Amino acid sequence: MFAAIASIIAGPFINGALDAYRAKLDSGNTRERIVADLAGRELEVQKREAEVNAEYKRALIGNWYEPINLIGYIIVIYIAKVVVWDSMLGLGSTPAVRGAVGEWMGLVVLFLVGKRTTENVVGRIWGK
Repeated sequence: MFAAIASIIAGPFINGALDAYRAKLDSGNTRERIVADLAGRELEVQKREAEVNAEYKRALIGNWYEPINLIGYIIVIYIAKVVVWDSMLGLGSTPAVRGAVGEWMGLVVLFLVGKRTTENVVGRIWGK
């Protein structure tokens, strides 16, 4: 489209310049082609790296129905009920969890929070 408009306005001079520029681009410099190829490969590598990182994150998190995730959801729901519903809004009352159930729940919360924290700290120390 630009070539048609240019041929009407300036005629042979611009057509000649466009043809020369096209010839230059077509012949290309070996160095320019290598740079362009390397840039294209770099973009492909970056794309693949992003895909692999996404797969790795999915593998770390796992599925929603895995036991550790289910336990986490249950504890989040329980704490939300006790803290938000009962304490903050004052719309109910939940008796304190005592005995072995309370101890186990505390250990599970400690594991869920401490596991991720430990993984992050160790990963930063060893650069993973």
